[in-house]
Amino acid sequence: MTLRNEKVRKALMREISDILFREVKNPHITGIVSITDVEVSHDNSYAKVFYSVMADDEDKKKETVEALKTVTPKIRYEVGKRIRLRKTPELNFILDESLERGFRITKLIDQISKGEI
Repeated sequence: MTLRNEKVRKALMREISDILFREVKNPHITGIVSITDVEVSHDNSYAKVFYSVMADDEDKKKETVEALKTVTPKIRYEVGKRIRLRKTPELNFILDESLERGFRITKLIDQISKGEI
């Protein structure tokens, strides 16, 4: 990865997180949505945006995943206004469950150490 791609990747992570937190007003996006990583193609025309959702239940999580699909064009538009690139990358949001998996493992380890399991 070139230095330019790394700068674009970091800028996309920062701006997409900010846009989700401040700009997107969708009542179906519930819980905590975190951008965990961004992979940018070599020409910066495509970006895979990995995110995690911490929600109360599975239904709210699914609702948030669907809502993110509907607001992707708005997020891309806002990214285009904030980051000066020749072409604003196509954004592909991919659910990253590694944080949730890590949380479950930590919880299980705690239960084992307390003798609950």
